[in-house]
Amino acid sequence: MGFGVFIHRSDSIYDDSPAERYQFPSQYLQRVQACVGDWIIYYEPRKVAETRGYFAVAKVEQVIPDPATSGMYLALIEPGSYLDFVRPVPFNGVDGIAERGVLNAQGRISGRAQSAVRPISPDDFSRIIALGLDESEPLLPRVDTNVRPMSFEEEQAPFQLEQSRNRVSFIASRIVRDRVFRQVVLNAYDKRCAITGLKLINGGGRAEVDAAHVRPVEANGPDIVSNGIALSGTAHWMFDRGLIGLTDDLEILISRQVNDRDAVRGFINKTGRAIAPRRAFERPHAHFLQWHREHCFKQ
Repeated sequence: MGFGVFIHRSDSIYDDSPAERYQFPSQYLQRVQACVGDWIIYYEPRKVAETRGYFAVAKVEQVIPDPATSGMYLALIEPGSYLDFVRPVPFNGVDGIAERGVLNAQGRISGRAQSAVRPISPDDFSRIIALGLDESEPLLPRVDTNVRPMSFEEEQAPFQLEQSRNRVSFIASRIVRDRVFRQVVLNAYDKRCAITGLKLINGGGRAEVDAAHVRPVEANGPDIVSNGIALSGTAHWMFDRGLIGLTDDLEILISRQVNDRDAVRGFINKTGRAIAPRRAFERPHAHFLQWHREHCFKQ
């Protein structure tokens, strides 16, 4: 087992769903198999417009041949393991290259950086996780930023492995995941309720809006921004109880079981559609919305 980096583009031609599966050709089979049972970091390359850089972490559960496409394979992601970063990490930031394992002996970027699937050292894994998660309320031990390129043997040092495993225990924590998910979703919606359109900030500077899962965690809903929506307390209560729902194009549905439908119509924003994030990949995904309509929304 070992940590890895999987390249994923928001405009990918592959049948990817980052919180559920990663499709890849046979040339990467051995590298992906080496990650089974361990954690990987998703990376979007710099040539993509509005690239996210390193943007999420997930755990690979198993690898299977793709039943729908000959010669292709699927890395299946362990349910509940995917987590978006609060702050996507650029390939080359203010402290230099985040993934220092792609540097050659001369300190230059090597061809390894072009590999769609590649192993990553425990030290690089720890650094990118620390940069990607919000540490305004410290969650993780700080990482020494003065790290030189290391040999393979040095990368496997027990201290570094222990440090990385400590980080894994943090990102697996439900308390940590809930806080990170809230930050990611509220950032996508600019702290505005998607149903009412209101942006309310209390006297303490905290947004009076919740980060709701479209498909709940209890029903294997992942902590990915496309499974989230920002809702005020009342809207969240109604959404969770199936009194309001959404079509795939975000038209707001009102259940027939609502006692005062006129009051609810006055409660939602005047467009009759949920406010959507600017970037397409942050919008509620159709298959999560379908799940909510089929399993939660009361017709």
